[in-house]
Amino acid sequence: MEQTRELIFYRHYFQEFFDRQTEKVKEKIDFVLFVLTHTDRVPEKFLKHIEGQKGLYEIRVESGSNIFRVFCCFDKGKVVVLFNGFQKKTQKTPKDEIKFAVKLMNEYFDNK
Repeated sequence: MEQTRELIFYRHYFQEFFDRQTEKVKEKIDFVLFVLTHTDRVPEKFLKHIEGQKGLYEIRVESGSNIFRVFCCFDKGKVVVLFNGFQKKTQKTPKDEIKFAVKLMNEYFDNK
């Protein structure tokens, strides 16, 4: 299967989040990232725009009863920039996590 998008890890936040997970969760995250980089139309089950945040998306990962989110944005359409990740424990995504992701996204584009 041909790769349609490239992944960039902005800073160290995603890698630190990934390293803390169990092998099973890492496999799930890898699978979702594979779908993201190899599928033209990524199902909303795996990728969703964050309401009210221009250009910010969340990668959605479920492993058993655990739910994880990784914030990202697109750069020139074919590059996916990964920011912070966290385990979701409530219905709503914590505002602090969104604020932090927006800060990282703005930093990323300001430093380009």
